[in-house]
Amino acid sequence: MARKAILPPAMLGILGGGQLGRMFTVAAKTMGYRVTVLDPDAHAPAADFADVHLCAAYNDPVALKQLADSCAAVTTEFENVNADSMRWLAQHVPVSPSGDCVAIAQDRILEKSWIRKAGLETAPYLALETVEDLNHDLSPYLPGILKTARLGYDGKGQVRVKTAEEARAAYADLGGQACVLEKMLPLVCEVSAIVTRTSAHESAVFPLAENRHAKGILDVSIVPAQVAPELAARAQQMAIQLAEALDYIGVLAVEFFVLEGDALVLNEIAPRPHNSGHYTIDACVTSQYEQQVRAMCHLHPGKPDLLSPVVMVNLLGDVWQDDGGEPNWEVLMQAPNAHLHLYGKKEARPGRKMGHYCVLANTAEDALAQAEAIKDTL
Repeated sequence: MARKAILPPAMLGILGGGQLGRMFTVAAKTMGYRVTVLDPDAHAPAADFADVHLCAAYNDPVALKQLADSCAAVTTEFENVNADSMRWLAQHVPVSPSGDCVAIAQDRILEKSWIRKAGLETAPYLALETVEDLNHDLSPYLPGILKTARLGYDGKGQVRVKTAEEARAAYADLGGQACVLEKMLPLVCEVSAIVTRTSAHESAVFPLAENRHAKGILDVSIVPAQVAPELAARAQQMAIQLAEALDYIGVLAVEFFVLEGDALVLNEIAPRPHNSGHYTIDACVTSQYEQQVRAMCHLHPGKPDLLSPVVMVNLLGDVWQDDGGEPNWEVLMQAPNAHLHLYGKKEARPGRKMGHYCVLANTAEDALAQAEAIKDTL
């Protein structure tokens, strides 16, 4: 039976007040909702816009009770939130995505197992839960990347290894925690599909983004991805297939490796809006953040249609001056087809995501050329 729609001016709750929480809050407030953010950081970027900021740990019982008592629904902005907190909240208020889905995304071993249960391909991998697991024949997974099973993001907790000896040494260097050893594949490119599933019968997928990384961190997303239309449609359908297998409600980002011959291998998932979907704010009928609101409020998904080719560029703290001075925004701010989004973070550090900008143009190639020219002036 369909759940009753949650309408403005209801209070919505979000676990996490970083940049994704900030953009969610802006979308929800624009739609007429009120927002409570739970985040232990007194300077959480989302707190600038939220009606209420609960400055407490994600498992703080008093804060969780306040969230449950005051909110009509709750979501999250990142996967490393306490899954048990989400499970507890779900006993009192609608929560999406579920704590169980978040727990799967927190653990690469569980994640890859679920991807394969859904009938989808991953790179060959070996789960390493104890040091004894390294006694297996590792050659099918080499050369490879050793990845911590938990708490890895933006290239953190990852080591490239060529030999079994290097894999064993890297495992020890990572503290002997659970890991996966994943075979490196010859990539043509990486792409991501962001699916919104609001019920068992309704889902919508944004146009595929082609993602380019620098030092393990997303640098540029190009939309539409420069791949064959058939491949793009297949990736979108695979994202829906995985969301259905997980019985997922919410916004789910699904990253793929594109191999020679247009083969697709699923890399990883994020149970939330994604960096590669920031372009949707400026270039789509509905943004991924409005979709997040729609999913948690039992509404129909909005249209995901692309209004214009677009390129999104991440702005890291490296762009700021050594004394903390702002980048040269002049060229960016004067471009009528460019849109700057800053996250309100107090301190710029190398590798820290401080903002992004989008350039819209008649073609993705034109948008990329202009976006790169702007980057060179900052």
